[in-house]
Amino acid sequence: MTQTLKVAVIGLGNIGTTVATNLVRGNRSVIVADRNPEKAGALAQKLGKLAQPKEIAAAIEDADIIVFAVWFDAIKELFNTYALTLRGKIIVDPSNPIAPDDKGGFKKIIAENQSAGEILSSLLPEGAKLAKALGTLGVASLGSAAFQQPANVLFYATDDESINEAIEQLIKDAGFEAVRAGSLDKSVRIEVFGDLHEFGALGKVVTKNEATTKL
Repeated sequence: MTQTLKVAVIGLGNIGTTVATNLVRGNRSVIVADRNPEKAGALAQKLGKLAQPKEIAAAIEDADIIVFAVWFDAIKELFNTYALTLRGKIIVDPSNPIAPDDKGGFKKIIAENQSAGEILSSLLPEGAKLAKALGTLGVASLGSAAFQQPANVLFYATDDESINEAIEQLIKDAGFEAVRAGSLDKSVRIEVFGDLHEFGALGKVVTKNEATTKL
């Protein structure tokens, strides 16, 4: 059933492009959209017949699962702009609440004990369902560690267990094994600097056997 759910990736920076590429590689159709329509058209042409470019509004309207591969603050704006359209949809948030620290690294832009997942949960449009997923690896690993044997893990978190199957299938089609870290109150663990993030205490890509020892 979940295989029939339509997926849209909104935002075609490094993460969005890699997620869309992995999904097509996993034989999953994907709608791609960006505020620069030419960027979406070029990526769809590169990915082939399983990728379809659309304007952002049309992509959100047509998809069942929307991956908001944009900066954390931009997701809040998209929530406001498309609140009515997002009713009944599954929203996937791979974002991390970080910004450049002017020293070649990154700094967290929200309080140390806060998570983007919990903040976005409090702002979620009525009737929408949120999962924190596809963001526990840096972009290089998200590309190179996909479709390996044994499969590498992407952690996810959600308060709505009815979407577990859909999220786990999405992660599988993107070339990874899904491991649920818990509800959205665990989001801080799977965001940058968290103990289940590649750029946190976890420090590396892990398989399921390695991942389960960390939960």
